[in-house]
Amino acid sequence: MQCAARFFTILLAAAITHERVQPFQIAGLLLAAVGIGVILWHTDGSTTPLGIVLVLGAAFCWAAGNIVARSTPKVDMLAYVVWTSMFAIPPLLALSWFIEGWPAIRDGLAGAPPVAWAAAIWQAVGNVMFGYAVWGWLLSRYAAATVAPTSLLVPVFGMGAAAIWLGEPLPGWKFAAAGLVLSGLCVNSLWPRFAAIRAARHPPSS
Repeated sequence: MQCAARFFTILLAAAITHERVQPFQIAGLLLAAVGIGVILWHTDGSTTPLGIVLVLGAAFCWAAGNIVARSTPKVDMLAYVVWTSMFAIPPLLALSWFIEGWPAIRDGLAGAPPVAWAAAIWQAVGNVMFGYAVWGWLLSRYAAATVAPTSLLVPVFGMGAAAIWLGEPLPGWKFAAAGLVLSGLCVNSLWPRFAAIRAARHPPSS
């Protein structure tokens, strides 16, 4: 979903805010997308059409939220994230009630182990309050094509964390995918500096 959301974010920024996307940013994003493609290629093949539609819809909604955050540079992003998160509670609770039912909700809350509560607190504080607040702050101050591709690091860190804490293997294709993603992000982040150094060394003749 991160890859689709990044493309949607950049496209919406270009269409709505008329943000100019540089060729090196497109090249870096495509290179990182190839790395994500390597990861997708090695999935178990259980993807369904409905699942693809839901993921693409979620990616588009995330991209739209990024554009809203980008259009509010003077807003306190921590307060913004906290209050907007409140709007997610009613629909999520309604869906859980409809799909799982109240007994499952009640039993889940009553029987949740400490590690589950710790994970929920981390999601609320570390991921939402800190992560999304910083993400929104960056989007409100820098070009979407510069900030958006950094979220492609999510699966890279996910593979690393799974190897450390869950003991999942790290075959060669995972290193190749991580290398492609990191290479794309390096192109996106470092190309302007290389271009500036090159221009300083070879100034245009008058």
